[in-house]
Amino acid sequence: MDLEVKGVAASPRRQAELSSRGKKLSQGWKPNIQATHGLRPAEVPCLDLGKLGSSDEEDGDSYIPYSKRFPRIGPPDSSSTVSWGSPIQTPYAQHHQTQQMARKHCQKKMELSLEQKTIPENLPSPTYKYKLKYQQYEADMKEGYKQYSQRTTEKKINNAQSQESSRKTADKEDPQLEDRTDHDLTALDEKALLQQCYTSKPYTMQHSIRKLEAEDVAEERRKQTVVEQVMVDQLSRIRTRSALTENVLSNKLRFDGRIISRNGRDACRELIGFFFMYDRSLTVYEYRQFGKNRTNALPFIQKGVYSHQHGPRKGQQYDLSDFYVGANLTFLSCNLSLPESIKQNPILTLRVSNIDEAAIDILKTTSVGIKQDITQQEIDESRVFRVVQGILKEKLSKRGVRVVTGLGKYFRERDQKSDGALSKAVFKQALTVFHLEVPEKDFEALWLILDDNCNDKVDYGEFTRAIIGEMNEYRKAFVRKAYMKLDFNKTGSVPMVDIRKCYCAKKHSRVLSGVATEEEIKSSFLETLEDACINSSEVSYCEFEDYYEGLSIGIMDDEDFVNILRNAWGI
Repeated sequence: MDLEVKGVAASPRRQAELSSRGKKLSQGWKPNIQATHGLRPAEVPCLDLGKLGSSDEEDGDSYIPYSKRFPRIGPPDSSSTVSWGSPIQTPYAQHHQTQQMARKHCQKKMELSLEQKTIPENLPSPTYKYKLKYQQYEADMKEGYKQYSQRTTEKKINNAQSQESSRKTADKEDPQLEDRTDHDLTALDEKALLQQCYTSKPYTMQHSIRKLEAEDVAEERRKQTVVEQVMVDQLSRIRTRSALTENVLSNKLRFDGRIISRNGRDACRELIGFFFMYDRSLTVYEYRQFGKNRTNALPFIQKGVYSHQHGPRKGQQYDLSDFYVGANLTFLSCNLSLPESIKQNPILTLRVSNIDEAAIDILKTTSVGIKQDITQQEIDESRVFRVVQGILKEKLSKRGVRVVTGLGKYFRERDQKSDGALSKAVFKQALTVFHLEVPEKDFEALWLILDDNCNDKVDYGEFTRAIIGEMNEYRKAFVRKAYMKLDFNKTGSVPMVDIRKCYCAKKHSRVLSGVATEEEIKSSFLETLEDACINSSEVSYCEFEDYYEGLSIGIMDDEDFVNILRNAWGI
């Protein structure tokens, strides 16, 4: 084969070598493969180099760089130096084909090796334990797929039904009804109503019983520790200590209380009080947290004889009949050693949230002359409250969250002195803004009760509780528990970021059925809560309480309301 590089012909010696090599190849000469590479496997065909002889066509080819000239592909009988196949257009395609061939070869080797693998004879069979695990896994997978199919089907059915019902309603509905703004629901009202879908119990019956028993035992142990501490404190102040003195002090009533205040730090204080029958005195202690696991009770109101400072019984000394769940105990804050935040209000109001029923029954049977009838004034005032609340109840059943939180925000923005007292004109304007029309006669009767000092100003929290009412202490205890879980340092405000982190929508009925996602339910809650806050980046206790106060209006059953808090906040 004559090579010509850049127009220079091969030398005569090189031409002689090439001509002799061509003769050997034409005579069928074969190289000694066995000597150099060992035995040829049977599946490898014999390599015939006779067809690699020189040709006149190749002798005349001039040199072309590799990057511009590629091998030619011909049929099997061709004398081309490359085996026939699909044409290769670029060096990259040739390289890619080589990689594919190598990959296929490796895959075939792996398949052969896998086929040759056999199970050892001494391999033990799976144990019964692993068989059960596999059966359980298989059953769980089938059940999960079944539930997924059911959720998908229900979602399709619900969507179809909602579209059909909305279409029918739009056809039959009178257009004039849209003008009644009192009953129309806004987007915020609909999002707030989504929170009422948490009514399912978050725990099983057995789990709930165990959880409640553990909480009751821990609470009773803590209260018993405070009782012992109170006995020691009171006995240490008596000069002549005797068995008779201890018996007199043990004749007491224990109750739990909370402060009615707009200040979140004060509203979250945990109080426990004692009323002593022998001298009709009372004392109040506050639970204080020291470290992680240490709780102690410190005196909050010193032991003494106190009387009512507000309401129909103003000036009368406290008696056993004044202690019941929901009762208000009023004190002059200037006469007590209290924090400065509490002294800003001239009257301190404590709400009795829980009471020792067994102790009060014993005291009522053993004591004489403690029965105190309800006065006619109290009956008349209660009737006025019921009339006004009955007028507004139907209007608030579906939009309670928006109205209650809106009223609170409206009053806080107009409370420029931060003392909570507003004039009659402000309250009338607020009722008009939120479409809460009350007859003039009923409003004047209500104002006459609330403005007992005749200074034309009333605390807006007291006014809101009078016209709307408030949730019972059982519900209020869970609202406080949820907020104190968020505000574990008792600062009175919680960042909205922490609200987002702690709120859980996994057990919402729409999430379980696949109609909505967790993020959608959480976003709807946060949107309605942010609308109730003056500062959208944090939530105060009164704003949090107003939200659930409005939500509570439309829920009749206490357990349904409590389950909403348990599911959403994990309490």
